[in-house]
Amino acid sequence: MNTNIELLHSLVATPSVSREESAAAELLVGHMNSHGFDAHVDEVGNAVGIRAGGPPADGGPQRSIVLLGHIDTVPGEVPVRIESGVLYGRGSVDAKGSIATFTRAVAQVDPTPGVDLIVVGCVEEEVETSRGARHARECFAPEACIIGEPSGWDAVTIGYKGCLRFTADFVAPGGHSAGPLPAVAEAAAALWQAFKSWCDQYNEDRPRLFDQVLPSLQEFVTSTDGLYDRVHVRFGFRLPPEFDTAVLEEIVATHAPEVSHEFYGHESAWGSKGTTPLARALRRSILKHDGRGVLKKKTGTSDMNVVGPRWGCPIVAYGPGDSTLDHTPDEHLPLDEYERAIEVLRGALIEGGWAR
Repeated sequence: MNTNIELLHSLVATPSVSREESAAAELLVGHMNSHGFDAHVDEVGNAVGIRAGGPPADGGPQRSIVLLGHIDTVPGEVPVRIESGVLYGRGSVDAKGSIATFTRAVAQVDPTPGVDLIVVGCVEEEVETSRGARHARECFAPEACIIGEPSGWDAVTIGYKGCLRFTADFVAPGGHSAGPLPAVAEAAAALWQAFKSWCDQYNEDRPRLFDQVLPSLQEFVTSTDGLYDRVHVRFGFRLPPEFDTAVLEEIVATHAPEVSHEFYGHESAWGSKGTTPLARALRRSILKHDGRGVLKKKTGTSDMNVVGPRWGCPIVAYGPGDSTLDHTPDEHLPLDEYERAIEVLRGALIEGGWAR
């Protein structure tokens, strides 16, 4: 097993469900320190590794590029194994394959004088806190950033939709199902249908998924104590750029004015153009490796939405793997794709002038 695959296999084999990432962070830091990085676990548990290029040759300002991925995973055990050149395991695609790609690519280049190559393995990306990325955005001010998420080795993601979450608790006196009053579950369902109908109407003249509001019903829990019936609901909304979320509050005011509710976890859509020096460097490297160099915009969210607005620099997401396997029982990553992604990223760092 070569060094690239050894790191990936070890990371995937180390459980790191959100808020329980310490073992994986220590493993990654240990690997970094053995391969040319100055690495440590930071105050919130992120694995941070820096390869410093020393002072600029021309006396100019110090520059940096941050390669920011995440080391946490969703729950669910996928037995770790390699079969026919494919690594199976939770996090192999989302997103330990990406953070391993970052680590191995940076280990195989020399930073350009005046440039710091910074790899950050963040905690708590898979939960609403995004604690690792929120801490990292206060620590660095890079001229460019690559987010570690699966794009496929020969594609680059240049944008993610925003998100908003909603919870509500409906309560009503109990009553017989043959009685005159509607059941509390019906009131909760009616609010969901109101959101869904509004979104369907909004999306009618917006054929691209990236421009649509995409609602999801994530939780619907009924209970009763014999006197009062209760329903707890949780909805999610994937939001297009520059969307005014106030309209969703208006829907609640119209269809369920008395319900106890909360909108939370708002992240605005974010991305950058495919013509930035960063995106061009990645695409040129992909093309040199006989790939397509496709530019993607995704309907999910990532830590790009967290750090992008603060840093305001060119930003893309890159990493090996098929994102449709995220969180699934069949999550797996072909090792030849992983190896190719390392070569592509290594070439892009050189192409962009950050390494040699």
